[in-house]
Amino acid sequence: MADDYDSPWKDAIERYFADFLHFFFPHAHAEVDWTRPVVFLDQELRAAVHDAELGRRLVDKLVKLTRIGGAEDWLYIHVEVQGDVQDGFAERMFIYNNRLYDRYRKPIASFAVLADDRMDWRPESFSCQVLGCRTGIHF
Repeated sequence: MADDYDSPWKDAIERYFADFLHFFFPHAHAEVDWTRPVVFLDQELRAAVHDAELGRRLVDKLVKLTRIGGAEDWLYIHVEVQGDVQDGFAERMFIYNNRLYDRYRKPIASFAVLADDRMDWRPESFSCQVLGCRTGIHF
């Protein structure tokens, strides 16, 4: 039986979200209006990224926050905790980001916490190009 490393991460991220963001992504933490509610969108996330062609994909949290400077300026943050080297990880981050944007029509910040022990594996972007057209993500 495989170890379930995702559940403790999910619980910790939700319970200590402000501290989590401050520790791992301080630039993002500084842009959040912490006087406003934080909303976890787990059901919406599952619906947005579900696709039989992709197989089993675990996305940890999608969080809706209010940014400093505007009550109507929402920021959706997709957090992926990846515990091992995985081919196609960067492409999967791109796919999730794209599907979430398609659903909400809002910019999506995709953050990856790489919890593996290989310092030589640090994916940070995905892009593809054809006939002068390029699309991608940097996370």
